[in-house]
Amino acid sequence: MTARERGLPLSVAANARLHTLIPGGAHTYAKGEDQYPEGLAPVISHGHGGHVWDVDGNEYIEYGAGLRSVSLGHVHPKVIEAVQRQLQLGSNFVRPGLIELQAAERFLETVPTADMVKFAKNGSDATTAAVRLARAVTGRPLVAICGTQPFFSTDDWFITTTAMRAGIPTSTSDLTVRFPYGDLPATEELLRQYDGQISCLILEAATQHDPPDGYLAGLRDLAHQYGCLLIFDEMITGFRWSEAGAQGLYGVTPDLSTFGKALGNGFAVSALAGRRELMERGGLRDSAERVFILSTTHGAESHALAAAIAVMETYPKEGVAARLHELGDRLAAGVRQVTEDAGVAQHVVVRGRASNLVFATLDENLQPSQDYRTLFLRELVLGGVLGPSFVVSAGLTEEDIDQTIEVVARACVVYRIALDAQDPRTWMGGRPVRPVFRKYA
Repeated sequence: MTARERGLPLSVAANARLHTLIPGGAHTYAKGEDQYPEGLAPVISHGHGGHVWDVDGNEYIEYGAGLRSVSLGHVHPKVIEAVQRQLQLGSNFVRPGLIELQAAERFLETVPTADMVKFAKNGSDATTAAVRLARAVTGRPLVAICGTQPFFSTDDWFITTTAMRAGIPTSTSDLTVRFPYGDLPATEELLRQYDGQISCLILEAATQHDPPDGYLAGLRDLAHQYGCLLIFDEMITGFRWSEAGAQGLYGVTPDLSTFGKALGNGFAVSALAGRRELMERGGLRDSAERVFILSTTHGAESHALAAAIAVMETYPKEGVAARLHELGDRLAAGVRQVTEDAGVAQHVVVRGRASNLVFATLDENLQPSQDYRTLFLRELVLGGVLGPSFVVSAGLTEEDIDQTIEVVARACVVYRIALDAQDPRTWMGGRPVRPVFRKYA
């Protein structure tokens, strides 16, 4: 049974209570009720494999699980077994547990381009630590972010670049500059403009497309030529591109890199990794001024590290990275076919690497449209697909993919009718979904 048949009355009531107790009704903005059509924001009771169920009893095929963190599928047996075993031994101690050594060894075997690693709980911990370390090592104040990529951290150095910069001093805003992806001349011009001031270039090595030939190596060389560090944010690319991340796939080693999301299959664990001479600045064996890289109460929580070890063992054993790409290829091909059949191929566009697919919803003038996104998401939810993206997990089956394609096909029929009417509002069911980063509610 789906939401179209059963409705979501209990989810609607739970959302109202969530807003009373939690600012925004969720602990992550991207999970907010405003990201879904009105009255169709399910509150989840449980998940298994590639499916989730809401408090109303509706079942959904789920995409983008845990903001891309649950890449093996929910309740993966190897991960759950490892966590349960560790929980019997304790979760946090006054000194490092042996599992911290074991997790570090396993990580550095998996990502051999790094010499040392330090674990934390979320991605922002790791990216901010990388930025702090780069500033300390270079003695420079500015951070250069890839301005065409959507997110790096919840901390001030990045949030100041978004529309939600309230509470951040202008003096902080002045310390972050931008460079465009794939454009080495423009990046070199930025480095010249701020010569001697930029501590690092931070970016995702790839997003919707593979990098241009020679780009990543050229960027590394530019960074070093101008005396700054190259940082790869591998929160998404880590494990989804390959077990060794984008750096392992493309053969370019950054100075520092950050991992998270799929590393714990939903358990809270992230990592800062990099060259030994840099990482040692936060240790006890370097003669230079110490850097407060990472020191968190729960950064080495033992059951989360047990989950990470299980994930790193499962990926090669089960061929997970290849499986993600196979499922994504099947989904992308099917969606492109049904959009073509419905005459909306120019308006509902699947983009990205097969393991990390997103979709664009374009209006009559081929411009991005929140109204048409609302229409499309509404048809997906009512058809039993919870898909803010088309990011697959290995918990999905071929049958799940084929069923999703059928739901998308029905959604595209409605999309075509709305395009012909040049007005999607009749099929939106209420107010439009909203961008996460906006100045006012």
